[in-house]
Amino acid sequence: MKVLEPFISQWAALLTTFRRDGTPVGTPVSIVVEGDHAYFRTWSTSGKMKRIRNNSEVRISPSTALGKPTGPAIRGHVRVLKPDEATHAARLLARKHPIMHRFLVPMAHRLRGYETVHFELIPHDNLTAESTKEGVA
Repeated sequence: MKVLEPFISQWAALLTTFRRDGTPVGTPVSIVVEGDHAYFRTWSTSGKMKRIRNNSEVRISPSTALGKPTGPAIRGHVRVLKPDEATHAARLLARKHPIMHRFLVPMAHRLRGYETVHFELIPHDNLTAESTKEGVA
């Protein structure tokens, strides 16, 4: 939990994903922390989704809504959540960011025909042998 503590009250975080050639790409995301895991979402055809599919290794740092880092980055892995897990993550995001994630994001995704994808961020300090076996690491 200590690793994710700076993100608990943080509205946004700068998620850095990596292109196939290793070039980092930073994108601000809304984030919610529960225990030693953090959650965020995007749509299925976004650039960050494509980069995560190729490389689940990410860095994340507290940031402003526009993506200016306000604290140090941590390294971790992300995984796409299964539907029942995604429902839980969506509720957590909606509770923390009621206007944005209860109404605006779902409506925008629906209107544009996007499929919403939820992710779990697991900091490197929290990776276990069991999560490594599941393909997270």
